[in-house]
Amino acid sequence: VQLQASGGGLVQAGGSLRLSCVVSGSIFRINFMGWYRQAPGHRRELVATTTSDGSTGYGDSVKGRFTVSRDNAKNTMSLQMNSLKPEDTGDYYCSAYHVGRNNSGRLIWGQGTLVTVSS
Repeated sequence: VQLQASGGGLVQAGGSLRLSCVVSGSIFRINFMGWYRQAPGHRRELVATTTSDGSTGYGDSVKGRFTVSRDNAKNTMSLQMNSLKPEDTGDYYCSAYHVGRNNSGRLIWGQGTLVTVSS
């Protein structure tokens, strides 16, 4: 199972971007999915999460500006980012907790997609 994130780019402060994450491979069941980000010199931090039943959660710094969504049928997850600020700059990573047929689970990470917000 692999994750592929896309949609990053350069945007001015106040602008919007939409990130996408596609899960591929021998998928059995995906529970938790999430977006994380890491700015240079900083630790990776939680941005948004979504569960298979549609529950969502957000980091305090993005509440009210970012919206996470998920299509279980297509095994995709998106992150709509509005009112972007320079401090939103960083590499954005998607993750998914995959459970196999033998009920074993593992957390999988995709590669990062760079978001740069200019002031």
